[in-house]
Amino acid sequence: MGRFGQTLRRHRETAGLSLRQLDALINFQFSHISQVERGIRPPTEAMATACDRELNAGGALIEAYRNERAGHTDMHRRTMLAAMAGLAAAPAVAPLVGLEALRHGLGAAVGSDVDEWEQIVADYGHGYYAQPHHLLMSQLNADLTVLQHQIAADTGTHRPRLLRAAGRLSVIVALGLVASGQTVLGRRWWQTAQRVADESGDADTQVLVRAWDVVNGCYDGRPPGAVVALSDEVLPLLGGQATSAACGLLAGRAQALSLAGRHTEAVDTVRQLADVAGRLPAAVVGDVESLWGWPEHRLRHTESWVYTHAGRLGDAEQAQDRALELYPRSQARLRAQVQLHQAARLIRGGHIPDGLRLAADLLDGLPVEQHNHLLRSVARQVVDAVPASERRRPAFGELTDRVTA
Repeated sequence: MGRFGQTLRRHRETAGLSLRQLDALINFQFSHISQVERGIRPPTEAMATACDRELNAGGALIEAYRNERAGHTDMHRRTMLAAMAGLAAAPAVAPLVGLEALRHGLGAAVGSDVDEWEQIVADYGHGYYAQPHHLLMSQLNADLTVLQHQIAADTGTHRPRLLRAAGRLSVIVALGLVASGQTVLGRRWWQTAQRVADESGDADTQVLVRAWDVVNGCYDGRPPGAVVALSDEVLPLLGGQATSAACGLLAGRAQALSLAGRHTEAVDTVRQLADVAGRLPAAVVGDVESLWGWPEHRLRHTESWVYTHAGRLGDAEQAQDRALELYPRSQARLRAQVQLHQAARLIRGGHIPDGLRLAADLLDGLPVEQHNHLLRSVARQVVDAVPASERRRPAFGELTDRVTA
């Protein structure tokens, strides 16, 4: 039994009240009060205040609560310091891991550093587009190693926030693996990210992880029907909220419906997406350089994909022009993907030599480090758009060679 539980029982029995009678006075469930008294469940400040008032404890219960809370905080700090010190001193850890463990240990020594993980997640959202892939993944490996040890050491109130950070950072790992062509490992990380997000209890993280999984499913070779089915499972979690995660899910669903040949549903989903995107907070729309934002160019990118596949070439051209106008220059690969949509649109409109030439020139002009699995997946869609009767053209064979190189 904890210090607060002992004090609570003493004052309750002095007042001559049963647990059920106290339940009626403070509006906390009988089982809840019983667990607190036995030390199974920590008290809350609201319970301590209500009990102190109804039992005429003169502030004794509030003081007991604060003392117990301070003791828990001190124990949490000591546990975290021990975990970080052990990790930093381990001979087998990578240098970056050791340094980060030391830094987080210092943070724990002066106070909780849980808030910092939210900033780390935000920084990775911007670094995803700005940093070279190998540097990003190396740093992410170090951070996730440290975070894993912190989650294992923390069984208290900070654990859900640590799990939320881990779920979001796992998204970046999975995205990076699929982009580099390691789709099998990517699938494993998507599954882990979902389990971690579910354990966190954070609804937005649960949707966000699955939304990016749906988007990635349009590039990683999964059957389109399976990706649509995944989006069907997540739709009930949206709850009508306008968030970047909700927009990401609808965008991925629209693209998967296109790949499945369900063009009417895909167009309807794009319209639903436009409605949700129109209700996003300005800060989310304005976060143009971050993976976690949802700026207008993502809506136009989705429209470009869906309208091109649906044969709505005028709408596709308008969406592509707007997307290219909005895309930051720093996101060269994503701009190139929209330009590959343009090539597919030209081919579907009967301008086959122009479309093949545009796609080939794009692939030749884009720096080699931008040629990842996602880009090649979109380039294959250009190849697939060429009618069978036109595939004897030398330009078709040359583009196919570029895509499969």
